[in-house]
Formats: sequence, C-alpha cells, structure tokens
Amino acid sequence: MVEKVALIGSGNWGSAIAKIVGRNVLQHPNFDLEVRMWVFEEIVQGQRLTDIINTTHENVKYLPNVKLPENVVAVPELLKSVEGATLLIFFVKGVCEQLRHKIVRGARAISLIKGVDAGGQSGLNLISDVIKESLQIDVSVLMGANIASEVAQEKFCESTIGYTDLANAEIFRLIFNTHYFRINIVQDVAGVELCGALKNVVAIAAGLIDGLKYGENTKAAIIRIGLMEMKKFAKTFYEGIRDETFFESCGIADVITTCFGGRNRRIAEARVLTGKSFEVLEAELLNGQKLQGSLTSKEIHDILAGRGIASE
Repeated sequence: MVEKVALIGSGNWGSAIAKIVGRNVLQHPNFDLEVRMWVFEEIVQGQRLTDIINTTHENVKYLPNVKLPENVVAVPELLKSVEGATLLIFFVKGVCEQLRHKIVRGARAISLIKGVDAGGQSGLNLISDVIKESLQIDVSVLMGANIASEVAQEKFCESTIGYTDLANAEIFRLIFNTHYFRINIVQDVAGVELCGALKNVVAIAAGLIDGLKYGENTKAAIIRIGLMEMKKFAKTFYEGIRDETFFESCGIADVITTCFGGRNRRIAEARVLTGKSFEVLEAELLNGQKLQGSLTSKEIHDILAGRGIASE
C-alpha cells in the first residue's frame, strides 16, 4: 500500500514538522511524494498565505526564513488536504467533526497537540482519545523537548512517540526520524500525551519565578516538584502509566526545555513584569500562536476541582 501523508495545521510547529516529513517521504518508495498541509487561510503582505507558501516554499508568518520542501503543498480546504491520506498528523483540535466519515478506510493518525480536553466521565479526555473516538482510527502521539525554531534549524534533539499499535508507531517513526530529530517509541500513549500537556503548566510556574526574580534554586525546586505532580496526576487518572516515560524526551527533557525557553515561560515572565493579562500578552507577543499553558492550567484546575482533589 502506498502511504499518503496529510498535515492538519501549519503554525511554526506544523511547518517545522512539514520540513522533516516532506524530505523523509522522498526517501521511501512506499510513500506518495506529495505531502498536503492544511493552512488556515490568511492574508499576509497582501497575498493569501497558501499562495505564498506554494510559491516561495516558506511559511513567512509562522516560520520565516526556513525553506520547506517543494513537495509540501499548502491547501486551504480541510477536506481537500486529507483526501486520500492514510497518515494524518494533527496539530490543531476541533476539526474532527468536519472529518468524520471523510477519511479513507485504514487511515491512522498521530497527535502533536499539547493540551487536554476537559470532558469524559472523569472530567478528563486525552486529545488522542477525542480523535480516536471521533474518527474510529488508531491514534499515536508525539511529544518531546522540541522548540519549533530549533528543530527547523536542524539543531539536534529527541522526541517520543507513544503508541498502542507498534506497526503504526514504526511507520510514523519512519517519516519523523532524522539525524537531528531522533525518535524513540514507547507503549504509553496516555503517559506521553499527559507529559506534553502538563509540562506547559510547570513552564507557567517557571516563568512566574523568573519574573519574580526568585533565582535558579527556586526554579529547580519548581521543576522537580512539577515533574512529580505531573506523574501523580497522570497516575491518578490513567492506569498503566510507565515510570520510565517520565525519563523520555516527552518527560523530564521537555520540562527542562520549556522551563528555560519557549512561549509559556516567556509570557508568564512578562505577566509578572508588565502586569498585563495572559490574553493581552498572547495577542501582543505570539504572532497568532496560542499560549497553551494558561488554558491547560485552567482545565487541569477545573478537572481536579470537579473531583474534589484540587488541594493535591
């Protein structure tokens, strides 16, 4: 079977991954050479963003000065972007209803979305579960210490795929793994995904510490305590979480990276220094990108409060 890849989303992270996937499919004969990337259409510099990407092979708004492979094609229509695709790479949530019954039989997905969905019987849903239940397909996840701009610049890093089906994980490793973006796989979807979501909460705390000038000792303590609380939260809501997952790139490495770099730490520090709200700072400083940590913090609090364990 010829595999065809579609990327659902095209922000800085989506574009950085498009560069990797676009190159990798050219190396394997069982992949369709064209990689479609769904782009939410915007007018940039008087032109449609999709036209700019397809002409210059650069996402000038979200990942400027990084060339994308010419086989990556920007598509403004969601359904057209996934037409015939057997491998779906998700960067945005909230589109599953539009995709229901519109994807090919036998398709598989992987989520690179860092967050949770406040729903389900326990008050918590993994985004991978939302995709899986909506589309009735197997869903893996990829999380790691991966600041998009550094990945795009081909600076060495690692990332972690959490899987249920090993064969699907190996296919996804094939399209993601490079000499500078090294992929490890673990049979722990929930553990990997919760690490990716919860570390943004710890990063907000780290940014507040930086803004308050509390110093490196306090920040190290926040990181250690935060990692332990991530583990406790994950094991409270899901069985089968593996301790070793927290020592993968998706765990401790991502916590460290996010607490010293990345948008969540930076905006939380600015929150202290300027007194402006997270919403205002997001609009002013993130160029259309979303601040994940503040939203996830609220969702996590609501979930814990709903269970009567917010004090934990």
